[in-house]
Amino acid sequence: MAKVRRLTPQHPEMFRARVVRTERASPSMQRVTVTGPRLDAFPWLGYDHWFRLFFPLAHQRGLRLPQFTGSQWWQPYLAIPEEERPHCANYSVADYRRRTAELDIDFVVHRGPTGEIEGRAAVWACGARPGDALALLDQGVLFDCPQDASEVTVVADETGLPAAASIMRSLPEGTRGRLIQEIPTDGDRRALQAPPGVTVSWVVRQDGASVPGAGALRELHRLTRADATGYAFVVGESTLAAEGRRHLHRLGLPKERITFSGFWKHEALAAA
Repeated sequence: MAKVRRLTPQHPEMFRARVVRTERASPSMQRVTVTGPRLDAFPWLGYDHWFRLFFPLAHQRGLRLPQFTGSQWWQPYLAIPEEERPHCANYSVADYRRRTAELDIDFVVHRGPTGEIEGRAAVWACGARPGDALALLDQGVLFDCPQDASEVTVVADETGLPAAASIMRSLPEGTRGRLIQEIPTDGDRRALQAPPGVTVSWVVRQDGASVPGAGALRELHRLTRADATGYAFVVGESTLAAEGRRHLHRLGLPKERITFSGFWKHEALAAA
């Protein structure tokens, strides 16, 4: 298998953009398509290519961005007065079309006890209109599969679905392995372009009160062996990422062959 270099740009580039269109891609996912004057130069690598998304606060008419050089964007960002500082969140590229300079971003639509949309990013995405301003700070890829990997295991909850879907269509044709993908509802399934040798297991949460990621973790625990020369990518709720890595390591997969990332932490677990 060809190795995918872990790439974090030394000089990450900021791309200004605007909303082109939005749509409800599935019951739990809102898709926002954006473009920009230089977005045809976005250095898309496929796999789980991710970026930091900046968008205005609800009361703002314009978008104020940090001014920085090199990779030191965080302190200039914090130096912006809080009432003017744009919201910043991390997202994977759902799809990219260089010819039309369009990039798709998928947002998980979280809902509260009475059905209200929760989370700044989800609220912004569901209310976005053509012309709305945003910006993307390129961050490269995390997927770091060794060249000698005998198999690939990808595990994710819905927050990792855009990355997992992109990884599936980026993998070489001869790849063997598995994807364990958890989703909130059966309607959130989507067609995936996975290599023939990669099995796809959809885990649908039957109980709306269940902890996201727990179903994918249970499915992963059914795995009783892992090639020591394999590679794994486990992302989503922090417990899924940490416990998934622990289980795979117990099965014999070296830690350096496991990429894991907790995209978020479930409130009930965070308070425990």
